[in-house]
This record gives sequence, structure tokens and C-alpha cells, in this order.
Amino acid sequence: MMKKLRDIDFSVSPFIVIWEITQACDLACRHCRAEAIDWRDPRELTTEEGLDLIDQVHSMGAQIMVLTGGDPAKRGDIFDLIRHGSELGLRMATIPAATEKLTPELIKKLKASGLSQIALSLDGPNAEVHDTFRGVQGAFELTMKGAQYIREEGIPLQINTTFSEYNFDYFDEIAALVKSLGVVFWEVFFLVPMGRGKLLKQMSARKFENLFEKLYNFSKEVDFIVKITEAQHYRRYVIEQEKQNLSMGESLEVKLPDRMTRDFGPGGSIGHAPKGVNAGNGYVFISHIGDIYPSGFLPLKTGDVRNDSLADIYSNHEVFRLLRNSDCLLGKCGLCEYRTVCGGCRSRAYAMTGNIMAPEPFCVYNPRKSVSK
Repeated sequence: MMKKLRDIDFSVSPFIVIWEITQACDLACRHCRAEAIDWRDPRELTTEEGLDLIDQVHSMGAQIMVLTGGDPAKRGDIFDLIRHGSELGLRMATIPAATEKLTPELIKKLKASGLSQIALSLDGPNAEVHDTFRGVQGAFELTMKGAQYIREEGIPLQINTTFSEYNFDYFDEIAALVKSLGVVFWEVFFLVPMGRGKLLKQMSARKFENLFEKLYNFSKEVDFIVKITEAQHYRRYVIEQEKQNLSMGESLEVKLPDRMTRDFGPGGSIGHAPKGVNAGNGYVFISHIGDIYPSGFLPLKTGDVRNDSLADIYSNHEVFRLLRNSDCLLGKCGLCEYRTVCGGCRSRAYAMTGNIMAPEPFCVYNPRKSVSK
């Protein structure tokens, strides 16, 4: 019987494992963490090594695995990899790029392999905004067509959107478009300045709060999951808003609302994490050549799956253990009453300060009281 996600111990089992199966991609996205290229690296994990990695992920007790890139469709063995994970009981997902490879035939084969969910990236409400961001004309049209193919095959559709100063003013239009696409999951990323994303202008802390407000209100209007990634302080914002709606005598416990911690979302979505996920805490990333990182946005190599046990690195490596210890957070993050459910974006802290435990750079909140260490 499958373990409920809320029962997972993040010190030994990640909520989600991301494997970058290739960096090859025909797009040139302005925010690309991987600085993707248009050819496959000969050092990529082989099919056999990939199957072994999936076995390791399953043995750790993880239940969700995402095959990302680059463009995962660049690897012809993606169907075998998905099938293997699915047969083990893993919820497998992938994120194909909006290129000429995104065809009805590709979607049919992914479905036949046992895929649980497909994500497409959408960073603008129209071709002008989106294609400029993605670096290739026609990407928007291919994304719209891909969404249609996915819906026709009955596979749960996820949309990923990265917000920065570039597209902040288009939120309402993007949200309306996402709502029209029949999605089960909208994952909203807040830019982490790494890779090509270092050249993009950051939003201010106040704009983070403005976007939190829009996302919170939008999430209560729709019947699909709205998940925020790399802006962990959105959890603090949600809790603060929920507290304002409590009746007299109700608990003021610092926790996320139940709708944000369910195992499965509407339409068979892979669901929300049962508690706050952060780099190295419920999350682990494997690069195309097998290197192990706390997150794809936190480039601190801790080992590699060709020579190390993924379970051992995740549970015992000093970087992972540090990232799971909220008492080691510095500055106002270390004093904050929300530090165990938020913790700030460790990837952004590292990208902007060089210290993984530094305070979240774009949080306006000031802790109300000191927390004893």
C-alpha cells in the first residue's frame, strides 16, 4: 500500500526527486538554470545507469520523480525510463520543451509509458512576450498545441511559469490563460539568479508580496493546485492571511492550510508537499552527468550517483543535514516564527550572498519576537 505523502520523513526520503536527464534543448530561454545547449553531452547517465537511479529513488521511499532537462524528449530512452519508474509505483512526470518534437505521437507514447503528469512552460500571455523569453519564435504556438495534445490524451496537464521583473506586469493575463487551459497544476517559480537567469532583473521584495497576494486570491478562485517554488515565504503569507479569517477561539498554530498539503490534487494531479519543501529538505536534484545537488538552483555538488549512494548522500551529507536544520538559519530567518514552515529560499540566498543559510533576500517580513536557539 502506498505511503501517504504526509507520512514521509524528509530526513531520509525526499518528497520529490528531479533528474535532469539531458541538457540538450533547441530553445534558448533567458532564465535557463542549466544554460542548455543544442547537443547531448556524451557524459550523460546511460539508460542502465538511469534505471539504477530510478531503483535507488524508489528504495528511498520517494514517490514523485520528474525527468527534466534541457528537453527530455531529446533522449530516446525516456519512455523506458518512465515505464520503469511507473512499474515500481513512482509518480513519474516530465517537462518537454515546446519544439517540433512536441507532437501528438510523443504525447501518446509518454502516456503509454505510464506517465502521471506532463508540464509545459508558459511565461507570457502571448507569442511576443513568451517567445522573447524563450529565445525562439513559435514556442508559444507550440505550447498551445502541446497543451491541446495533452488534454486530448487525458494526461493531467501542469503549467510552469517563472516570474521576474520581465513578466511581472503580465500576471493577470497569464493567470487567465492558464485557467483556460484545463490544467490540474500551476507551478509558479520565482526567479533564482543563476545560469542565464543572472542577466534578468530581479523583482523587489515588495513585488514579491504583491505577487503573493495575486496568487493567494487566484488560488482560492480555481479548482486546481497553485504551487509556489523558490519563494518559500509565500507560506508565511498564506498563514498570515488564513489567521485573519479565524473565528474567536480557533487555533493560531503556525501551519499550512489543509488544501496545501493534500496527497492528490484535482484531476489526478501529483499533489502538494505535505509540509514545506526546500533545497535538500524533501528535495534532491540529479544532473545529467549524475552529480547530486540539494536543488537544481543550488549548485553545491555533494556527490555523484556513479560513485555514491543517493540515499546516503541525501540523509547524511553535511550540506543536506545543514539545510534541514532551521536552527542554523542566519539573520531574521533564524529569528522568524515561520522558519520551520518557510525557511526562506536557500537557493536564492546562496546565489546572492554565497551563504546557503543567509536570510531570504526578498522578504519584507520582520519577525515579531526572537526565537531561542
